[in-house]
Amino acid sequence: MCVHSTRLAIHQARATMTTATNADALLHDLFLAALTAVTAETRLPAALPQPPKGRTVVIGAGKAAAAMAKTVEDHWPGPLTGLVVTRYDHDLPTGRIEVVQASHPVPDAAGQDAARRIVDLVQGLTADDLVLCLISGGGSALLALPAPGITLEDKRTVAKALLKSGADIGEMNCVRKHLSAVKGGRLAAMAHPARVVSLLVSDVPGDDPSVIASGPTVPDPTSFADARAILAKYGITPPPAVAAFLEAAADETPKPGDPRLAGAVTTTIATPQDALEAAAALARDRGYTPVILGDAIEGEAREVAKVHAGIARQVARHGQPAPVPAVILSGGETTVTVRGQGRGGRNVEFLLALAVALDGHPGIRAAAFDTDGIDGTEDNAGAVLRPDTLKRAEALGLDAKAFLANNDGYSFFKALGDLVVTGPTRTNVNDFRVIVIDPA
Repeated sequence: MCVHSTRLAIHQARATMTTATNADALLHDLFLAALTAVTAETRLPAALPQPPKGRTVVIGAGKAAAAMAKTVEDHWPGPLTGLVVTRYDHDLPTGRIEVVQASHPVPDAAGQDAARRIVDLVQGLTADDLVLCLISGGGSALLALPAPGITLEDKRTVAKALLKSGADIGEMNCVRKHLSAVKGGRLAAMAHPARVVSLLVSDVPGDDPSVIASGPTVPDPTSFADARAILAKYGITPPPAVAAFLEAAADETPKPGDPRLAGAVTTTIATPQDALEAAAALARDRGYTPVILGDAIEGEAREVAKVHAGIARQVARHGQPAPVPAVILSGGETTVTVRGQGRGGRNVEFLLALAVALDGHPGIRAAAFDTDGIDGTEDNAGAVLRPDTLKRAEALGLDAKAFLANNDGYSFFKALGDLVVTGPTRTNVNDFRVIVIDPA
């Protein structure tokens, strides 16, 4: 089911392209290989624990939550109940595990209600019971239960400010954990003494379980002081209730060594590296030398693009660090400090900056996608860059540098017909970037 949905999404993406070439087909085949390698159906069954003596309660949150819940239902040998929350339009039909949809990246009332219901599900369990927690990227916004004294609107205000600030995912989730009633290990503490087994799909650089979806079932090494420092670093003035709550620091998140989390087991079942290695294997089969630059690349999207452009030029000109034909691959999560009024996520920002840096270099084409199928808050997964992108833009009167200055990668690639729309993939291991270098 999950693999089929992924293939359908990529086939739909191909249909959105206005120009069909073998090189374009390779870009999308690499993306499909990467996605298929990190679906729930591919990765989750082997990680399932043994059924308990008592009840099995399934909970979860994230963009992959529905696919993970469906896979659990398909492979679990005994009775179970539960509830997971996923992003709008990311659901799948399930039988025993309820799937609730909510807003991402800014939380809404549906996410708050789902979080309350999940808290109710893990109350009053015994040591004979199992809580199976399915966590993936996006879970932090979707599992939206504010700490006492803070309103949902307070959390929304802070979330919006952080998204525009250029803060990285670790910084954003540190703040989120300290404004939440369930994140930063609090959910696992509520489930004690039941056994808690968490299966994670990582969307964060470094695959730190305490950062993925703000770590609702793992100890939190950060503090209220860290959260205050992050807001100060980015010049964010929070609502008065948030400022007062962070300053009081009255109820810290569970820390490493907390006895309530001592028996919790956490397994990361899919990572950005898994996706990159699958794409590299396909590139090798197609006669290209793959170069994986890293699975945890961070920084401003446009600056990361400049570095990628320099490496691509070195391959094309000198055959270093790989001979032509070659494929450059990278993952991680870049950031965009929004200064303009345009539309677009970090992947189209990366590609637009890459286009400017490459300046129509022959033989080099690229694509960048968010593996969940949604680049930022738009309807595209990403876009495709070709050697003639700037020439076609100029013919339409489009100034690439002006669009970049306005953070308007979406409008630029839409005008060219080069956006790639997949719809939700129901997995999420963050960004997937690929540059194909052929003989000029």
